Amino acid sequence: MKKIIVVGLIMLHSACKPIQEVGPNIVWLITEDTSPHHMQLYYEGGASMPNIEKLAKQGIVFNNAFSNAPVCSVARSTLITGCYAPRIFTQFHRRMQFTTLSEDVQPFPYYLKQAGYYTSNNHKQDYNFILPKGVWDESSREATYKNRKNGQPFFHVQSHNLSHEGSLHFDQKAIDQTPNEDLENIKVFPYHPNTKTFRYSYHHFQNQHTLTDNLMGEFLTDLEEEGLMEETIIFYFADHGGALPRSKGYAYESGLQVPLVVYIPEKWKHLFNQNKGSRSDTFVEFVDFAPTILSLVGIAAPSSMDGTAVLGKFAELSKIRNKNTAFGHADRFDEKYDLIRTLRVGNYKYIRNYQPFNVDGLYNFYRYKMLGYKNWRDLYFSEKLNEKQRKFFEFRRAEALYDLDQDPHEVNDLSLSAEHQEILTQMRDQLREKLVSLPDLSFYPEPFLLENALKKPVDFGLNHRYEIQELIAVADLNLYSFSDAEQQIRLALANENPWIRYWGLIACSSFGREAKSFLPKIQELLNNDEENLVRFRALEYLMLNKQPYQTKIIKEILKSAKSMTEANLMLNSLALIKSLNPSFKPDLSKDIFPTEWYEKENDLVNRRMNYLIFNL
Repeated sequence: MKKIIVVGLIMLHSACKPIQEVGPNIVWLITEDTSPHHMQLYYEGGASMPNIEKLAKQGIVFNNAFSNAPVCSVARSTLITGCYAPRIFTQFHRRMQFTTLSEDVQPFPYYLKQAGYYTSNNHKQDYNFILPKGVWDESSREATYKNRKNGQPFFHVQSHNLSHEGSLHFDQKAIDQTPNEDLENIKVFPYHPNTKTFRYSYHHFQNQHTLTDNLMGEFLTDLEEEGLMEETIIFYFADHGGALPRSKGYAYESGLQVPLVVYIPEKWKHLFNQNKGSRSDTFVEFVDFAPTILSLVGIAAPSSMDGTAVLGKFAELSKIRNKNTAFGHADRFDEKYDLIRTLRVGNYKYIRNYQPFNVDGLYNFYRYKMLGYKNWRDLYFSEKLNEKQRKFFEFRRAEALYDLDQDPHEVNDLSLSAEHQEILTQMRDQLREKLVSLPDLSFYPEPFLLENALKKPVDFGLNHRYEIQELIAVADLNLYSFSDAEQQIRLALANENPWIRYWGLIACSSFGREAKSFLPKIQELLNNDEENLVRFRALEYLMLNKQPYQTKIIKEILKSAKSMTEANLMLNSLALIKSLNPSFKPDLSKDIFPTEWYEKENDLVNRRMNYLIFNL
């Protein structure tokens, strides 16, 4: 009798507990290489996308949404982890080797699965890390939310690639066959030459947006026919900015800013802090997406995530309303190396070019398959561009400042403006604090990180945070006048740490001929330094400033490359010289590297060598 009473009490107690409500379904509709600058939803003259515009009327349009990187694998690595790529060693596109996530870093669908969600991805992953088990129930071109159990909530990703950069690899015939009157209303951005090639590129690119919208419309119709629209929160966004020249692969707004529309079903409107049909000026970064999705289903984000929830249970309204900053970064994309960090604060954009001699137009095989890039380059060397259009092929300043309210295309640099020095200094300091706090691994060369940080990148960064801070300080010497930086450069070139010497040489190249007083030391480092990359940075200074050097030393250093990654980083310097002077042709042959470095057509060393030797 006692057992019956106890069981009855347990059943009564259970019945009194509130039934756990099933959370919302969530869908991500992702288009590739899509900037809001090319969408009617954001800008007059942009592409019509009626299905997304319909979603917007039933949801929120975010005016300030940003990928943290202007290229897919880096951006997607941040989206799924909620972590800044330079902190977890996923900042290079694409990875030379997959990095390992720290034990406390899990892709966020893992937490959804733990909460009972069905997770499906159709289909692109493109992460720069080893994907742990237990993230996706299915991930393929056939993946669908329809394979879930009856009543099971789902998270589904549907990617569309019609607007991908590859869609702009059309031939001259496509341009020639298009009547001029079809292009007469196209307005090109002020940094682009107003040629038929560019007008057609805009025309074609925006058509791809509309075609993609049709596909998304089919998906949404199917969702509605399944009776799921009122059960499902839908995010529409792009994996980064657009694909036209000076967008994808570049840390300008055209490469970093993305469209973001969030559809609000009536059932779940209590999770949102704005009404349907509204626009939000809150800044949303890709690091915020993972904690936001978790917040919408009632899960607190783990401390390992760098982002902040902007919707749902854990979104703090007071913080969200004042959220007006975004961090951006650009490193090696394909075979092209650079190191750029950006900071948005309200309408101001600060760009830090750590290697300002790396012109934006530095050759990249995949970029220059686009006729727009070739057309732009040809006009530059024919001296047919105006000042704003020429900048893409010229040395940059170490830092730049733009007022995007007045200058949305970032063509009028305010860094030398007397009235903007206070905001310039504030943003410079704020960015530096950000990099130190991460800490940012990119102040070590990629080959060194592959050897030393691949397995435990976060631990490596924390264990070396003071050294990284020291490297950042040396890298910042090119912000000063040469007279103010000269003594610190001298100390850097004599330092026992090879990466301080490395950054000391980059400072010399940044100052150009002003740093000629260091020529004897630079020659000494070229001839005698134990570190290949230090030697090549010394050679880079001599080549950039037309100083004498023995041409045979190029082969000598390249032959000693310890890895394909190290070779590619050194070849970047040669590609820079050739990008500045197309007649430059170093005495190279492919036999200086192991044959296995050329096994695949798209191997990065193979691309660089084809460009340097054969101009391909």
